[in-house]
Amino acid sequence: MKKLLLAALLVLGFVGFLQQAPLQAPPLVAQSEADAILAEAFSARRSDLQVQGEGRVLKVLPDDLDGSRHQRFILELGTGQTLLVAHNIDLAPRIDGLRPGDRVEFYGEYEWNAKGGVLHWTHHDPRGRHPGGWLRHNGRTYQ
Repeated sequence: MKKLLLAALLVLGFVGFLQQAPLQAPPLVAQSEADAILAEAFSARRSDLQVQGEGRVLKVLPDDLDGSRHQRFILELGTGQTLLVAHNIDLAPRIDGLRPGDRVEFYGEYEWNAKGGVLHWTHHDPRGRHPGGWLRHNGRTYQ
């Protein structure tokens, strides 16, 4: 009986872990390819595009506290293009200690604007209807 109870607890613990852990590995895209995709999206004024890449933090902005709360910062890509990141901190942990010069990897949805674009959906979707996104800073993934 004790062995059965222990096995049931282990199974429940594992199921709980799987519900919180991402089941899909982040896509792997070469940095030059990612920069080219974002440059093309900007020049063609494309939006609603899932993108992956990496950039250097130019500026950390105040959080947007209207509606869903978002941590905001500006990344500079390898091409010089800038990207405003709007990271939903109601659904994913904020990146504490983020400073200009830091490198941040990302996977999320690109929306065109005249200043280079906005990246959002850098978090999991609690309803499971949208591809989950993430940010990676100093080896830690935020989703």
